[in-house]
Amino acid sequence: MTDNKVLPNIIPGKKDYQFTDISQFIKKHDLKFMIYNTRTRSSEEFIPVTPGQVSLYTCGPTVYKDAHIGNLRTYISEDILKKALILYGYKVKHVMNITDVGHLTDDADEGDDKMEKSAREMGMDAWHLAYHYFEKFRDDFESLNCMDPTLWASAAGHIDEQLHIIEVLQEKGFTYETNDGVYFDTEKFPQYADFGQIDVENLQGGARVELNQEKRNITDFALWKFSKDGEQRQMEWDSPWGIGFPGWHLECSALSIKYLGDRLDFHAGGTDHIKVHHTNEIAQSESYLGHPWCNYWYHAEFLVLQGNVKMSKSTGNFLTVSSLREEGYDPLDYRYFCLNANYSKQLTFTWEAMDAARTSYARLRNRIIELKKSTVETQGTADERYMLQFFGDIFQDLNVSKALGTLWNLLKDDSVKDPDKLKTVLIFDEVLGLGLKDVEESHQELPTAVIELMAQRDEARVNKNYALSDQLRDELTAMGYTVKDSKDGTIVQ
Repeated sequence: MTDNKVLPNIIPGKKDYQFTDISQFIKKHDLKFMIYNTRTRSSEEFIPVTPGQVSLYTCGPTVYKDAHIGNLRTYISEDILKKALILYGYKVKHVMNITDVGHLTDDADEGDDKMEKSAREMGMDAWHLAYHYFEKFRDDFESLNCMDPTLWASAAGHIDEQLHIIEVLQEKGFTYETNDGVYFDTEKFPQYADFGQIDVENLQGGARVELNQEKRNITDFALWKFSKDGEQRQMEWDSPWGIGFPGWHLECSALSIKYLGDRLDFHAGGTDHIKVHHTNEIAQSESYLGHPWCNYWYHAEFLVLQGNVKMSKSTGNFLTVSSLREEGYDPLDYRYFCLNANYSKQLTFTWEAMDAARTSYARLRNRIIELKKSTVETQGTADERYMLQFFGDIFQDLNVSKALGTLWNLLKDDSVKDPDKLKTVLIFDEVLGLGLKDVEESHQELPTAVIELMAQRDEARVNKNYALSDQLRDELTAMGYTVKDSKDGTIVQ
């Protein structure tokens, strides 16, 4: 690894994104933006702190290894949320952190710093490691058509902001010191257990966290960790309490408050963050501010392997975008795969499901190419009936799987003219993010004749015409393809 650059404190996101103005359509049909709020455990109409504007904070990558596709499912889900908010008419200011210090190997504020550990294993320093893996993450992020945040912010680049929060919390009496750090006293924040619905009384030492003998409560968490005696860390700073580094949870409070203000509209992340990371963020932020902090909490469910096995970088049991490419899949095949389940539902990864997604996405691109050919120099008009179906589902807690079905129904509807179909689908894709505006004939993975035979075979199977289904299978096989069946239809390779 030859990277010798380090991350700047902030990295501005790209700004060359364009969206269709559908505000009059939304007003005409009185569409409300409804979203499930983890804080209240209910679906609510979104109402921003500042009319017309949205502050959005999303938990970013810990840049010690490649992001796996389970992590990236969360970013795809957040990307859909953001694009839906923009299409609804909001101006979104989006901040994503880069965790390049302080994320330890367990939730107990114990173990090694993931950055330092990985840097030692790879024979490089942690600063350069952070830059290297952030660049790789950003490449993966953009390959999935995820829209850049307004800015990325480095945790290590904002130590002063984090120290200031600790100082204020200390002045207010929320902290105490042990021999290994400065801790937040969760007993001083009576509503601590509410957000994660945590049964604090029945927590056992080592169940949720390993109980440090000096910790007053099992749920207390580190705000600042001291460097160990005789240890020379690569990433450490002086502080009023001693040389060390910030606790993992602190960066998100510091960065969101600095760049988005002290009343946040949306905070987003994975469901695994609810009971520890986000619960701790709420405790320290609201104690620091002295008032409620974030109004809407958005959490995406896991992508798991067969057998309900969670992907994990720490165990090495994971797949990356590079893994998918090595198997012959485009990153947008994976995005299409993710659109088949809503963000709030767990999604199981299988290669068969990826095959089905690749085939369906190829069909979709081919259909768009056909529409482009038939509508050259013809300006279509968005079909209001399908627009209402699609955005009615999108603005109802981001029901993308149902909205994707609406897209396919539109493409099959002979009563809608091709120019209108194309215009409507391209608006849909501003949320779905499948890059349909840019597809060209050279990008086809399957010939039109093959796509047509697959569609005919699927229809034959639906009609239980198995003789015709077998005949079409033989035709595809004779053309050199391997044919498989799935619940989503015919798959060819």
